Amino acid sequence: MRILLLSHYYAPEFGAPQRRWSALVERFLAAGHEVTVATPVPHYPGGWPTGQQRRDHRVGAVERGAQGETVLRTAYLPHRADIGTRTADHAVAAADALRRLLPRFGRREHRPEVIVATAPAIPTLLVGRILSVAWGVPLVVEMRDAWPDLVTHVGPVGALPAEVAHAPRRSAARRGVDWGVALAKERVHRAVTGWQRSARAVVTTTELFADVLHERGIVDVQVVRNGTDLSVVPRQRDHAPDDHAELRCLYLGNMGRSQGLDTVVHAAARLRAEGVPVQVKLVGHGVEAPVLAALAHELGAPVEVLPRVPHAEVDALYAWADSVIVSLRDWAPFAWTVPSKLYEVLATGRHITALLAGEAAGVVRAAGAGDVVPPQDEEALVALWREIATDRTRTAVRDGGRRWIAENADDDVLAARYLDILEGVVRR
Repeated sequence: MRILLLSHYYAPEFGAPQRRWSALVERFLAAGHEVTVATPVPHYPGGWPTGQQRRDHRVGAVERGAQGETVLRTAYLPHRADIGTRTADHAVAAADALRRLLPRFGRREHRPEVIVATAPAIPTLLVGRILSVAWGVPLVVEMRDAWPDLVTHVGPVGALPAEVAHAPRRSAARRGVDWGVALAKERVHRAVTGWQRSARAVVTTTELFADVLHERGIVDVQVVRNGTDLSVVPRQRDHAPDDHAELRCLYLGNMGRSQGLDTVVHAAARLRAEGVPVQVKLVGHGVEAPVLAALAHELGAPVEVLPRVPHAEVDALYAWADSVIVSLRDWAPFAWTVPSKLYEVLATGRHITALLAGEAAGVVRAAGAGDVVPPQDEEALVALWREIATDRTRTAVRDGGRRWIAENADDDVLAARYLDILEGVVRR
């Protein structure tokens, strides 16, 4: 097959979507397929390319990717961490991709046989829809998370949030802004759902979100989980009994509004006040990182907030930890979401402190990989860490997570599943 992938995030950037598609593309090519990727010049997560990225990648360049794929580099808009400038960046990249792809595949014999457009960069889905109609080529829409629900959480489509519909009296201008934002979210929700319905197939990464999409009238919904490569994620080892006195808890990843990590800081502060020895490291980037650092300082919590580290240093952090934190807020769409980082943590064998609900909590339980407490439940987290600080055998390295990955989220299995979906779409 000739496959066109539209993605806002791609190698050599490092992150969950980049890792997912590098693994899939490598296996697609090995199976004899051709892959072209339309993606911006690398500029994630900082919003600007590094000096090396600017030298190596130019807008409009056609490159050979690390796996042997063809990569068309599109324009980007330098941005900050806020949703407004990031969305503008998504729109600029999508518009430039459309402008460059239409003439590049002007001849019918050169066109792709299937288009894959992957969210969360929502404008990418619109480009996929336009190209699909213009070329008469089937479109597969991939929703890597519960998008657009995570940014347009308005309950049933057509209903406005209760905090808007029943808000106390405020200024007319403020009420107008509230209604405007709610209506804009509803329109985005309707538009994305329409693009999903018009696709030949929709791929999600969780079973529960697939069920949600089925309920919205989307017929062909397939599940291809995020995954990991067990050969590159080493199994950790237990610490010696006298290695350290404190309970060491690690969070590694994005520190945004979605993670609810203030609960972790408050819990650590309370345990210190009780005299329970605990040390927490929050490592990564995100808009909440400085807020969390300030909160830890204010509370005197035993929490370090550290910047993102190169991937080569991640194994040392896992080796330091007794338990690894995976956390999401107590918000309905997160019950349909499994954080991609969870799969890597499962592969390490480390005990998981899971502040999760829904499908993600079910994965941790099914793998026997740690302890689950309700999201944002400070009391439950304090109680859990108090117990395992006293009985450190509960944090022993276990193999259930690696077995679960081998059976459910191995890259080879996921790529074969994805190719079956694409081949079925092309045949139809």
